[in-house]
Amino acid sequence: MIKSLSRIAFCSAAFCALVGAAHAQEAFSGRYYELETKYLFGFTQGTDIGAEGEKEFESETTGAFGKRGGSYRAIEQELEFEHVPSQYWGYELSIHGLSQQINGVAGLDDFNRADFAGLSWKPKWLIIGRGPGNPIGLSLSVQPEWGRSVGPNGVHANSFAMETRLAADTELIPNMLYAAANLIYAPEVERAPGDPSWSRSSGFGATAAMAYRVTPQATLGGEVEYYRAYDGFGFNTYSGGALYLGPTLHIQFSPKIFLAAAWSFQVAGRAQGETGSLDLTNFERQYANLKVGFEF
Repeated sequence: MIKSLSRIAFCSAAFCALVGAAHAQEAFSGRYYELETKYLFGFTQGTDIGAEGEKEFESETTGAFGKRGGSYRAIEQELEFEHVPSQYWGYELSIHGLSQQINGVAGLDDFNRADFAGLSWKPKWLIIGRGPGNPIGLSLSVQPEWGRSVGPNGVHANSFAMETRLAADTELIPNMLYAAANLIYAPEVERAPGDPSWSRSSGFGATAAMAYRVTPQATLGGEVEYYRAYDGFGFNTYSGGALYLGPTLHIQFSPKIFLAAAWSFQVAGRAQGETGSLDLTNFERQYANLKVGFEF
């Protein structure tokens, strides 16, 4: 049932985009105010950073569901403060909590616990801003994160990650139809208590998305994401890869309040050395994200 609903939502978003492109853009663009693309595309990020001096508080919930066999659910809650000191860069500070419920999953201990999970800082630089003479925007962000995971025995493991993301976006129809693409590199080190050595891993991602404004406040879209996992920091030890598809929703309730939601399903993938049609060793079967922001 959930898969059927997601396919309907995704197809509806694509149909709306095609219909909008077929009609004369002047009939609509004059009625639609300018919209920031920062959180318009779900898991794919837009290039906008906000207006200079802007401050914002955000609540973000990300869920990961499904492994091979048993039941698996991991929900991360982030509380974020965002500030834009200049028109060329902004940053966000985040505190993370994690709730996990694991039962009967091969290779994982049964576990049910919620705990504090870490801190992160994310500066973002606007390299090219969209505007007259610049139809394509470009931005670069990095996100250093200290994480603290807890196992079934209550022992804490420390990790350090550094996601780097290059984003590009454009308006295919001004203030109506948007498109974006991201490239992601995310190295990470982790060490369990009592272990003298750090384990090294990294991830690579490429995503693309489109979003169409069905009303001045509501935007529907869809995105495709491809991720690869590696042992080590380089691309030489491949662990697995996964392809995701899913719908997105953005609602701008007022100039200072927004809601963004996304849901992605793994449709293809394979872990190294396994024969399954999906990679449920390095990735989950589906992801969901909900973000609410309040500017002040």
